[in-house]
Amino acid sequence: MQNDSNKVTPDVHPSVQPLFAPFTLGKLNIPNRIVMAPMTRAFSPGGIPGPDVAEYYRRRAENGVGLIITEGTVINHPAAAENPAIPHFYGAALDGWAAVVEQVHAAGGLIFPQLWHVGMTRRVGQPPNPEALPIGPSGLDLSGQPVTEPMSISEIHSVIEAFAQSAAHAKRLGFDGVELHGAHGYLIDQFFWSQTNRRSDRYGGDDWSGRTRFAAEIIAAVRQAVGPDFPIGLRISQWKSSHYTAKLADTPEQLAAFLAPLVAAGVDIFHCSTRRFWEPEFEGSPLNLAGWVKSITGKPTITVGSVSLSDAFAGAAQPGKAPEPTGLNELIDRLAREEFDLVAVGRSLLADPAWAEKARTGRLDERKPYSMESLRTLY
Repeated sequence: MQNDSNKVTPDVHPSVQPLFAPFTLGKLNIPNRIVMAPMTRAFSPGGIPGPDVAEYYRRRAENGVGLIITEGTVINHPAAAENPAIPHFYGAALDGWAAVVEQVHAAGGLIFPQLWHVGMTRRVGQPPNPEALPIGPSGLDLSGQPVTEPMSISEIHSVIEAFAQSAAHAKRLGFDGVELHGAHGYLIDQFFWSQTNRRSDRYGGDDWSGRTRFAAEIIAAVRQAVGPDFPIGLRISQWKSSHYTAKLADTPEQLAAFLAPLVAAGVDIFHCSTRRFWEPEFEGSPLNLAGWVKSITGKPTITVGSVSLSDAFAGAAQPGKAPEPTGLNELIDRLAREEFDLVAVGRSLLADPAWAEKARTGRLDERKPYSMESLRTLY
């Protein structure tokens, strides 16, 4: 990877120039540091993204987002999701994704699909396959309560293969890379977390060699499916859905042990999900999670968490109240110091597809504020 921070276009507003420096990830040239964060939208009836989904992503590309990571798209497994409007990444949905890629590329953008399996967060009896039971390493929900039987070895292998097949589809359709969703308490993360992984076989145990094996084998299978030059990203987090204080690693040393098998398996870039990018990950250092991951692994990282929002989570929890926007000074200072390499923007881009262009030209005071209504529309 290469940091070309001295290369900016002359019409970029001086205050945001680090955000608009190009970045090279392997053989992929990303025109700036702004990434559209994956955000679940559920506007794909029957799992098939339509023209409105393609237009939604095109609008962000034509307004200068450097890299788009799609909403979570589910692999070919009957219990991969529970909402029938979550997009698939197999079968009839692939024609819809081909149209998305075509529109994003026509607008000059780059795009990765995020591949996803929700695991034990899927509730029993939910559509689109109400007879399919949720699966997880030990059959435990995020509170550690038993719901189903632990995954069998054959189930583990079939899910690994499904991830690889979806990655192969992504390359064939012309996507620019792929991201695996290993965060927020979903299936891959359920193997990472001791709360949900109580296995005693090679996919569990008390050390990271077991609890990371499922993810490492997915990464290796994806690499075999897409070849050596197709970027593979992995989204990770400490926090889980409704378990915001959860930790995979309490110290930098534990984080290093967690990351080592994933790097060895072939991750090209880590997408480090935090609720607020400015919060330090460990005591005694101002580095956030993306900063620590980059420092430990040497791999490029994406930071994310309430970018240009004072508190996206608190604001979104109060209907009718939009979070107060914040400036970008601290974010840009950290980016300029190379604490991390790319910046994922979520709710701000959801509300205003022109957010990146307004940032580039110093017009962020004109941006549309995020509100709960932004979640109800696909624009």
